[in-house]
Formats: sequence, structure tokens, C-alpha cells
Amino acid sequence: MTQLGLPEDIQACLFDLDGVVTKTAVVHAAAWKETFDAFLRERDGEHFRPFDAVADYDEYVDGRPRADGVRTFLASRDIELPEGEPDDPPDAGTVSGLGNRKNELLLERIRAQGVEAYEGTLRYLDAVRAHGLRTAIVSSSANTLDVLRSIGAEHLFEVRVDGVVAAERKLPGKPRPDTFLAAARDLGVEPARAAVFEDALAGMDAGRAGHFGYVVGVDRTGQADALYAHGADIVVKDLAELGGRA
Repeated sequence: MTQLGLPEDIQACLFDLDGVVTKTAVVHAAAWKETFDAFLRERDGEHFRPFDAVADYDEYVDGRPRADGVRTFLASRDIELPEGEPDDPPDAGTVSGLGNRKNELLLERIRAQGVEAYEGTLRYLDAVRAHGLRTAIVSSSANTLDVLRSIGAEHLFEVRVDGVVAAERKLPGKPRPDTFLAAARDLGVEPARAAVFEDALAGMDAGRAGHFGYVVGVDRTGQADALYAHGADIVVKDLAELGGRA
């Protein structure tokens, strides 16, 4: 292991955004809950069963592209909606409409509350770069660039593969490994020489499916066992635990 807590042959680090770099996973979960609860309450009436912002979020939504999160959660309730169009209004009863409503609520919360970074992650990123490792941000969020700019962290990543880039390149999202593989390819590094840093179970699945050299699970919510079960090589509560003083 290096001073960074990684195998010696790792040449690149691929970081998820929400829950790894920024404290936005809880904001995403709240926006999803508000979106799904309103939809389910109107649909099911007295039989309404709310969206669980921990269990349902972790299992069906976290880390996935927005539309995939809608489909996967609704499928868990045996609900199927028409796909709709990407620019459907937020009140449309479609997969796109629900996704757009969630994004609208998310952006409202971010504007009201701002975005915070995990200081341990920023210090670790500085150390990673000081040791000559390549860096990429890999996120399903279409708001990645704005969020990175808001915390002054855009310069820490050589490559960005986010929801916008994935749509442009037609890359399937997590739990498929395609976005992580694209980031490694853009950095010119073999997957076996790259480490994945993720807090989402779907991200763990992607790391395992892509045969990456090392998969670091970041446990912000007490789901260490699930992260290991989904493919983590190591689980930490904060990246500062890996060491990495530059």
C-alpha cells in the first residue's frame, strides 16, 4: 500500500461526486422523497406508502441516472409510467416529468442551502495529485460542473464524465461500469490501474463490473456491510482515513 492507502500499481483515482466529494447525497434523498411522496400520495390515496429516504434511496436511486432512478423505484412498487420526453414539465405523469420535478426541487434546495464539500476528500485529492496520480469525477448528475465550481474544485479533476457527458456519448449509467470505464479511457489508464471512490451501492456494482484495481466504499450513512457486499475492497467513513498527506 502507498501513503494514499492504495495498491502500489494504482495510477488514477475516479471519484463519485454526491456523498464522496460533496455533502449533497442527503439533499438528493430529500428531493427524491418529496417528489415520490407527492406522486404516491396522489396515486394511492389512503394506501399511500411513503418513499424511505434511506432504504429506498440506497437501493433504488442513489448513484443511478435520474430516469433510471425513477424507473427502478417505481418498479419496486409495481408501477410503470410512460417515458415521456426529456423536456416534460415537472407535473407530467411520466418518467421524465418525475425526474424533472426532482431536479427542480434539488436545485431549489441547493440554491437555498448552498453546497458543502467534505474537507477530508479535498485534502485527499490534493495528496493524490501531489503524488502524480490522475483524477476524474464520475457522476450521474447533470449538475456536476456547477456543483464543482460552487466549491472551487473544478481544477482538481482532469476528466469529467457526468450526466451531461453520458447523454452525449450514450453511456449507460451505474450500476453499469461504462461511465467509469470512459473516465479511465479518457485518462489513458487501464481499469486495473484505477481506483473507484463511491458511496452508492450502484457505484460499488459498477466498480466490480468494470474490474477496477481497487474499489473504495465511502460510508456516510452506516451501510458498510452493504458496500462490502456490493464489491468494496475497503470501506471508510472519510477519505482522510486512507492517509494521503502531500
